[in-house]
Amino acid sequence: MDVVSKVEKVIKDTQEVITRKDLQELFESNSSPKGYIGVEPSGLFHLGWVIWVNKLKDLMDVGVKMTLLEATWHAWINDKFGGDIAKINACASYIEHSLRALGVDVGRLNFLKADEMVDNKVYWEGVLKIAKALSLSRIKRAVTIMGRKEDESVVDFSKLIYPCMQVEDIFFLDLDICLGGMDQRRAHVLAREVAEVYSYKKPVAIHTPLLPGLQGKGRMEGTLTEEEAMIEQKMSKSKPETCIFIHDSPEEIKSKINKAYCPPMVVEGNPILEIATRIILNRNDKFVIKRDARYGGDLIVESAQALVTMYSQGKIHPLDLKNAVSEELSTLLAPVRDYFSKNKEAQDLVRQLK
Repeated sequence: MDVVSKVEKVIKDTQEVITRKDLQELFESNSSPKGYIGVEPSGLFHLGWVIWVNKLKDLMDVGVKMTLLEATWHAWINDKFGGDIAKINACASYIEHSLRALGVDVGRLNFLKADEMVDNKVYWEGVLKIAKALSLSRIKRAVTIMGRKEDESVVDFSKLIYPCMQVEDIFFLDLDICLGGMDQRRAHVLAREVAEVYSYKKPVAIHTPLLPGLQGKGRMEGTLTEEEAMIEQKMSKSKPETCIFIHDSPEEIKSKINKAYCPPMVVEGNPILEIATRIILNRNDKFVIKRDARYGGDLIVESAQALVTMYSQGKIHPLDLKNAVSEELSTLLAPVRDYFSKNKEAQDLVRQLK
């Protein structure tokens, strides 16, 4: 695959790449750069994570040597599972099963637990160097990468160490590419800024969009920043009633989608439309919306833009869209359900984490 094709495949369906020029120059000079995504083992695997999983596959396909950092210590600092490190480690194993179930070639993916890095003195030297390069206010603004509001940084001092650790993860692993959702943008931008201070390698940052929760936008507190509101609205396992998990049954998927926010002709913040465009049409060439012959019969949609346009013009009824998304999503996740139904260890982990 030539450089241009690699770049196009990587940037497709992302929300932001910092920067495309840097990405192209990287592929021109290195046929197998090193990349990573850091994942907090913090709960059950939901549909929003499938977006970065698809991009992880793309990066591996173009020759990037990807590491999935199981951010166990980060999850502990962030009070996941009440700080129960045994459950956090169990969740890390569950995530590995989930990636296999989603078709990731785990033989080409390096799994690394944060525990392996924190035993190294050099890692903590790096954390302190990063802390010396940043002001307190700069670090406090970055706590949104933890899914927290900026003012929550005062809950306990360890929360302020987290952004420095995430930046050092990048330098300690000598990475060329950082993958994450838009909620991880601040950490990646900090890494690029710190790289200039110490003449480190400046990583390319690739950000995927955040899938909104099934409740839609709702009303946000007036004190929230735009970034905090974006994080508050995303699909989150902490709000299971507004979240689709990858091993949900077809009945559960249908029930959740039927209750979801999906007003007629409204595109912005419509979670059902987002699932159709970012999940279903991301991997399928077409999306069939079944309709009664009285209303024009079935629609075959071949692009995300076409679907958005037709819905905004009122050519697709919300119920028809919901029914089609439920059916297609159930089919798409069938291999995941099959994997978990046959793998006893994976089943036990789901029960433990629930």
